[in-house]
Amino acid sequence: MERELALEFVRVTEAAALATGRLMGRGDKMAADNAAVVAMRRAFDTVYIDGVVVIGEGEMDEAPMLYIGEKVGAGTPPQVDVAVDPLEGTNLVAKGLPNALSVLAVAPRNGLLHAPDIYMDKIAVGPRAAGHIDLNAPVEENMRRAAAALHKKVEDMVAIILDRPRHEQIIRELRRLGARVKLISDGDVSAALATAIDDTGVDILFGIGGAPEGVLAAAALKCLGGEMQGRLVPEDEEDRVRIRAMGLADPEQLLTMEDLIRDDDVIFSATGITDGDFLQGVRYAGNCATTHSVVMRSTTGTVRFIKATHRLDLKPYYVARSCPISK
Repeated sequence: MERELALEFVRVTEAAALATGRLMGRGDKMAADNAAVVAMRRAFDTVYIDGVVVIGEGEMDEAPMLYIGEKVGAGTPPQVDVAVDPLEGTNLVAKGLPNALSVLAVAPRNGLLHAPDIYMDKIAVGPRAAGHIDLNAPVEENMRRAAAALHKKVEDMVAIILDRPRHEQIIRELRRLGARVKLISDGDVSAALATAIDDTGVDILFGIGGAPEGVLAAAALKCLGGEMQGRLVPEDEEDRVRIRAMGLADPEQLLTMEDLIRDDDVIFSATGITDGDFLQGVRYAGNCATTHSVVMRSTTGTVRFIKATHRLDLKPYYVARSCPISK
C-alpha cells in the first residue's frame, strides 16, 4: 500500500471521532455508535481503495453499513481488507469514561483474519516481551517469562484485564503472584495497545474479549513490534460452523500473529474520542474541534501522533462558524 494512504485512514477515524465526541456522557451508547458508523462510512467513500470489510459491525442482516463483506472506498486499487470499530467503547462514551477510540486496520486483500463476532481468549505484550508468551501456558509462567524479558520483578508488573466474572480465576492468580492488576470496564483494543506504549505503565494483557477487537489489536501490535496470541471461544456448534466458513479448519486453534495478521503491510489508525492513556479525546471550542490520533505502518515501523484542528463549517455533515488555531 502507498504510504500516502496512512493520512487518508486518519481522516476516516477522525470523522467517526468528531461525530461521536459530542455524545460523550449523554448515556446513549446506541446513538453514539450509530453516529460513529455513519460518519466512518461516509469518510471511506473519499478514500481511493477497493476495500472489503472483514471485521465490522456484524453480518449483513445485522448491520445497515460497515457490515462484513461490504465494499468500501472509491473502488480503485489497491485491493485491501478493512477491519473497523467505529466506536471502541460504546459504554465508555455513554458514561464519559476514558479510552474510547475510533479504530481501523487495513492490509492487502486476505491479509487479515476474518473473525466472526464471537469471543476470543487473548494474551498480548509489547515489543520487549514479544516471543516470551504462550497462551497455552499458565498465567504464572507467562508473568515470569514476560517479567524476565522486561527486566522486572513480577511484583512490579502491571497486568490489564477486563473486569468480568469470567476472569475471576486469572485475577486471583495475578494477585497471588503479587502483580499489580489494572481492571477495565471496556475497551480491550486500547488495553492491548497500552502494553506496547511505555508511558502507559501496562506490561501484559490477559483475558477473553471480542474476536474482532483481537484482530484490530493484533494489527496495531504488528506495527509496534509487539505480540498477541488468541483462541476463538465458540459457544455452540453454530459458532463453529461460522468459524469454519471464514477459513479456519480448527475453530479452537491457537492463533499466532501470523494467523491474525497474514501480511507484512498493515496500516493502523486510531483517534481518541474520550481522554485515554495515550490519546486525548475530542475537544470542541465554538465551531472548531481538535482531535488526537495515532497512525502506524508495519513495513516501516513508523508511529505518528497527529493533533489536528478542524474547521467544522468546512466539513461535510457538520455545522460551525469559526475558531482559532490552538497549539
